Amino acid sequence: MTASIFSAEHLLFRPATPASDAVPTIFAFPNEYSVGITSLGYQVVWAILASRSDLQVSRLFTDCQEPLPQQVELFGFSLSWELDYANIFALLEAQGIPIRSAERSTEHPLVFGGGPVLTANPEPFADFFDVILLGDGEDLLVNFIDAYQTVRDRDRYTQWLALAQVPGVYVPSLYAVTYVSPEGPIESIQPCTTGVPERIQKQTYRGNTLSSSTVVTPHAAWEQIYMVEVVRSCPEMCRFCLASYLTLPFRTPSVIGSLLPAIERGLTVTNRIGLLGASVTQHPEFDTLLDHLNQPQYDGVRLSISSVRTNTLTPKLATTLAKRDARSITIAIESGSERLRQIINKKLENDQIFQAAANAKAGSLQGIKFYGMAGVPGEVESDLEATVSLLRDIKRSVPGLRLTYGCSTFVPKAQTPFQWFGVNPQAEKRLQFLQKHLRPQGIDFRPESYNWSVIQALLSRGDRRLSALLELTRDYGDSLGSYRRAFKQLKGKLPDLKFYVHADWLQTQVLPWSHLQGPLPQATLQKHWADATAQFQAA
Repeated sequence: MTASIFSAEHLLFRPATPASDAVPTIFAFPNEYSVGITSLGYQVVWAILASRSDLQVSRLFTDCQEPLPQQVELFGFSLSWELDYANIFALLEAQGIPIRSAERSTEHPLVFGGGPVLTANPEPFADFFDVILLGDGEDLLVNFIDAYQTVRDRDRYTQWLALAQVPGVYVPSLYAVTYVSPEGPIESIQPCTTGVPERIQKQTYRGNTLSSSTVVTPHAAWEQIYMVEVVRSCPEMCRFCLASYLTLPFRTPSVIGSLLPAIERGLTVTNRIGLLGASVTQHPEFDTLLDHLNQPQYDGVRLSISSVRTNTLTPKLATTLAKRDARSITIAIESGSERLRQIINKKLENDQIFQAAANAKAGSLQGIKFYGMAGVPGEVESDLEATVSLLRDIKRSVPGLRLTYGCSTFVPKAQTPFQWFGVNPQAEKRLQFLQKHLRPQGIDFRPESYNWSVIQALLSRGDRRLSALLELTRDYGDSLGSYRRAFKQLKGKLPDLKFYVHADWLQTQVLPWSHLQGPLPQATLQKHWADATAQFQAA
């Protein structure tokens, strides 16, 4: 089975032939192949590694693997989903590698990790990695490998010190975290030795070419899809949004010079193209791209788009997508309340949402999926009623258009203005309220699990004290009950669940990621926080 999975791949790059002294490397995705190979980030990093003759790279997933080297020197992970940490433990142990960095010796490989989860807040996972790569990987990964080659034959501590000098390379064991008390907040985060930077700057790729698929396969979750990153980050800066704040600035490659050649490259192996990005249609040349894809030679191409800004859903876009085999489109409105959208900095009016739905139907799309949230800071009952009213009225105004409302619970994310807010304990009841009032209207309501949101918040705001808890929950299972059981067992050794998940944190508090510098300074995030809270009373 494994052989057939890898033999079905169409590669869009040429792997290098490893040199005789190439570094034996494993690059893993802690989930099944179909999930991992659908991650554009994983594809791109693997291609960067496999294109180097000084590395001998093997891929590893939970259900299949390429032939693995006997004496691994580098063992890398791309982490895209928080709960995959349990699979990291299993994959390391299957290779005879201790899961904690402190328990490894020079006989074990250097374990490194990257990806959106670790870039956002690596601290809950810090004890399990020797090295964590923070930020965009294009240049960072190359600099990391080059630096490793210079200390390849040195002892582990010397390697750590050398790698810590590379911008964006974070070596957790070189930093000491102290706490006000075992169950209290963080007191300080400081380097353990001289010569180690006090703050690590997350890296931003400044090139004019963004990512596109390096492999196309029928075994991907989105089978035979070729993905093209049209934009990176988002100019809207909604105050809860990790995808915007963590990846600033907003970057847009040239349509003629970059995106069209990338699309043509993909069409040599498949007819299915996916346009990716947090706000694809805000590319300044998006109309040019759309005009190109509307030409007759693309009539057999299947086109999908990740998400669009509401006021850019034009009849032209809807018609193009319908012609290219898309049945529906997704837009994020967050709430039907204009007041709440002002609080979160969502620059959107209800009239624009109605127009988007009308344009979707006029363009022959069969459905539209709205994304929203419950429990947003500042939310009151009238905001929920406004959401119900808006969706009900849209349903009436565009009969025949299938409406879906996917709704998550607000989860605070590092490096955003809302990082200081906790999860609203009433959010679960608010999801139930929406369900009760939307489903009878014929609206397909799809709530995200509230319990999963609590676990996500725990990991997004966690510190290193969670490492023992993560080891326990691995044995108990990934339900919220398992986490509560682990907290009970570790009582007195770390704060309770409420501290991490539900508490509003003080602006003066040392955050778990205070030593990791994102794109914006703390003062800017605090100003956005103040602008939001100033509007809370305007119900």
